[in-house]
Amino acid sequence: MERKERLKAIFEKIDVDKRAIIEPLLDDVIFLEERLSELRKLPTIRYDKKNPARQEVTPAGKQYKEYMQSYLNSLKVLQMTLSRAGETGESPLIKMLKQFEDDYV
Repeated sequence: MERKERLKAIFEKIDVDKRAIIEPLLDDVIFLEERLSELRKLPTIRYDKKNPARQEVTPAGKQYKEYMQSYLNSLKVLQMTLSRAGETGESPLIKMLKQFEDDYV
């Protein structure tokens, strides 16, 4: 099953109006997951050849940080939507996030 379809299945019990609002957010979450996965493969710290103790964050490292913040904020919105809809216990979204973490981290 495709990632978007799996996420949609998690939110199918949510009110139709709320689902219409969060569906575009699902596309953003998928985009961010893909970009984060790509950015993890790139170096995040650059070392000075003359002074190895001097380090600076690469543009990929900065972008990773920004995308991760956006990703986490999006997940918080999705999780709050689920919890307000009456989901209890470990939600399907949390299970999906653990699967993502296992696959890419």
